[in-house]
Amino acid sequence: MSNDILEHNVALEATPGNQFFEPFHVTPELEAEANERISHYPADQKRSAVLMLLHAVQHQFGYISAEALEWVAGKLEIEPIKVLEVVSFYPGFRQSAPGKFHIRVCRTLSCAMAGSGELMEKLCELTGIDRSKSDPHHHPVAVSPCGKWSLEFAECLASCGTAPVCLVNDDFHEGVAPEKAQDLLTKYDSSEQ
Repeated sequence: MSNDILEHNVALEATPGNQFFEPFHVTPELEAEANERISHYPADQKRSAVLMLLHAVQHQFGYISAEALEWVAGKLEIEPIKVLEVVSFYPGFRQSAPGKFHIRVCRTLSCAMAGSGELMEKLCELTGIDRSKSDPHHHPVAVSPCGKWSLEFAECLASCGTAPVCLVNDDFHEGVAPEKAQDLLTKYDSSEQ
């Protein structure tokens, strides 16, 4: 596979959210975690650690950059396209920087019927996010102009009885009706002070 094809599919434009995430670099902690995770597999099957390494990178740096993808491929001694296949298959992996506060709104049936679409519209209005240019399949994250907020729809967040639900970073919120959207944002805005 040509490097041009890989570069075209991996190198994404920076988002306003980049200001909140340090550029990818291999820290001693990341190197140790990667080595520990790889050690759980036979030497000829260490590529099986690809998901664990990608999760570790995204947890530390917010998303999977082209440099991170190359590093994971090198650690696992596989072609970078093999790592890209995993990153682009699983919607939980982001290929561009989200906002400082990343909001995932559930859109499955219970949440949709309870108003998750309207919640998303209200969050877009309040944060200044234009989702019309986001690609729901390949790059579903839309970032606010200030970089503080990002939004994407998520599939089932497993709380149908308390719909609509959303995650802000890793914090779970239930019963977030559109009229509660401002309160949700205010909670995170005030947490910075």
